[in-house]
Amino acid sequence: MASSEVDQKFLGKLAKDVEPNNALLSSILFKILGLSINLAQHLVKARKQRRLDTTRMTNSLELYFHIIWLSREGLVMLEQYVLPMVGDHDVLKVLAYKLRASFYHIFALFHNNPPVSTMGLGATEAIMAAATTGSAQSRLDKGKGIARDDGMPATAHSSLQSTHPLEGGPVGAPPGFEPQNPEAAAAFLLPSVDFLPRAHQYFKEAVSLADSLLWGSHSLRLSVRTEYVAFLYECVHDTEGSRKLAKDTINEVYNATEGMDDDMFNDACELVTVLGKMTRRGLGASGSNPSRSRGASPVTLAISQGDTSNLSVATAIPPTGMENPI
Repeated sequence: MASSEVDQKFLGKLAKDVEPNNALLSSILFKILGLSINLAQHLVKARKQRRLDTTRMTNSLELYFHIIWLSREGLVMLEQYVLPMVGDHDVLKVLAYKLRASFYHIFALFHNNPPVSTMGLGATEAIMAAATTGSAQSRLDKGKGIARDDGMPATAHSSLQSTHPLEGGPVGAPPGFEPQNPEAAAAFLLPSVDFLPRAHQYFKEAVSLADSLLWGSHSLRLSVRTEYVAFLYECVHDTEGSRKLAKDTINEVYNATEGMDDDMFNDACELVTVLGKMTRRGLGASGSNPSRSRGASPVTLAISQGDTSNLSVATAIPPTGMENPI
């Protein structure tokens, strides 16, 4: 996402490169870099939890708010200061387009309406409400009937109940400090709308720009492709399209002939490894899922059946003699 290590490396490098000629742009890139590092830590925590408990004021809810706030601030700086200044700087332009798509990816993943992920606020509330309704129904249906306090008069008072209208009772919060609904608090940070179409459009623009300006094995181009693969799987739920894009990207990297330095080579190798794992997502633990295999291509069927002897590209494992594929 907007917090990937590859993006952070390019942010730092480009911030230094443009500093002599554009101090303002350099300072904004450094700010986005710092925001990205902070956002990365929050995203790692959120993905480990898989489902944020946003139904009550907990650390999960605070984590959710931090992710939305950081992403919103990063997008504001990007659209107001970076995108208008990219000019003819190819790498910076690709990075800016990619970061914009990344921030919208986060919005779609955590704050979309309707929810497209279990990590979103609306999805979590719906799941918790369904669980609460189910548990309440099971308690009502258990035994011979609903328990009633028929032996207690309606006017009877508990021994702990106050008999004077001004005596005891819970103390309410002062006006203006009442507990807020988490959904209302999140809407204050960012309106909850359907971010999916715009995020998808921004990813297409970033991929198209990266393909036209960067060579096949460029690590930033691979970063754009890798997150687009993740977006298709996590938010669009296009499993087949996600795997196909991952396999096509790996194939293009193997066929690339451009040279690169050691740092970019290592980044490209790591991204190819990630893409290789993404080609197998959605196939099930055993690698075979008949319901998903209907109408699939021969390559997909071979992977799902575990026959990968002739599919080194699809599994991100280079054939003999191609240990150094980039």
